[in-house]
Amino acid sequence: MQTLQDLTERVRAAASTSTPLRICGGGSKDFYGQSLQGERLDTRGLTGIVSYEPSELVVTVRAGTPLAELEAVLADKGQYLPFEPPHFAQDGARATVGGMVAAGLNGPARASVGAVRDYVLGAQLLNGQAELLTFGGQVMKNVAGYDVSRLLAGSLGTLGLITEVSLKVLPRAVAEATLVFELDEARALQQLNAWGALPLPLNASCWHEGALMVRLRGAQAAIAAAKKTMGGQMLEQAPAHKLWDALREQTAPFFQLGEGEALMRLSVPDTAPPLNLGPTLIEWGGAQRWLKLPLSAASHPSLPDGLPGHATLFRGGDKSVGVFTPLPAPLDRITRELKQQFDPAGIFNRGRLYPDF
Repeated sequence: MQTLQDLTERVRAAASTSTPLRICGGGSKDFYGQSLQGERLDTRGLTGIVSYEPSELVVTVRAGTPLAELEAVLADKGQYLPFEPPHFAQDGARATVGGMVAAGLNGPARASVGAVRDYVLGAQLLNGQAELLTFGGQVMKNVAGYDVSRLLAGSLGTLGLITEVSLKVLPRAVAEATLVFELDEARALQQLNAWGALPLPLNASCWHEGALMVRLRGAQAAIAAAKKTMGGQMLEQAPAHKLWDALREQTAPFFQLGEGEALMRLSVPDTAPPLNLGPTLIEWGGAQRWLKLPLSAASHPSLPDGLPGHATLFRGGDKSVGVFTPLPAPLDRITRELKQQFDPAGIFNRGRLYPDF
């Protein structure tokens, strides 16, 4: 395993020759984004929890640390990462903390608790000039100018190699319940938006094939009151946990692709009506919609005309035409200028976000 010093020397040598490097931890997110390019730069030698203050709800951990290891330490103290980052760990791949931040992916609770970036307090980054930079810290009120540590979430390693991150964690909820309702897509979306205007302990939701599942988390009294208000059928604890885990890790039957199929992710306003574009699974109160489409219909990630949001070719399909919806011109310019500042030689994860980036 490579140490931080080894990684620094690799980056310095690559920068001098403009040799592309592919940052990689456990490889669990290799499928995500554009095709992989460059020599592998392995972060798994950067392991271990640097500091953990349960009373302060802050943990600082090295980027190559397995995500499962961090979650186990937090669980021992009754705490967790509320955004429920997916592992996608299979075929020997193991999710790492650095990959979690770089991918910026979130689980079922994202709409109610926030995203990965909302929990990143600080980070250390090895930039494209082999300089170790520190951003943020271990408290919320420590940011002036660009909040670079949060900017790293979802950057897919294009700005530099994350070596260490400080994260905000939260105590686990005292109580939890999952309710099931028989509703078609339009009625489910209407109901989710109606509930969103009420003081209910809504934590996660999922609609698929006429069934709406809603997870409540919070105090016992709040959940009991919510169940009386909402109605529905109570799902037993064991199958409920299985349901949300399968949704988080995409092991549910909907996510199993057949030959000639691709999985698209659409981020849209939660008030958007049914899109009627193909087999659909809806999360995040209506704001995240998964579509299973023929490859011919998934060749260009885009939304129906006039609908705000963005589309991602998540799995399958032809990545050469682009995985993500192109950025608007002003945001594209800012993104490229940031890349130039952090990685002037363009050595990190070339083409991982966009074919020409």
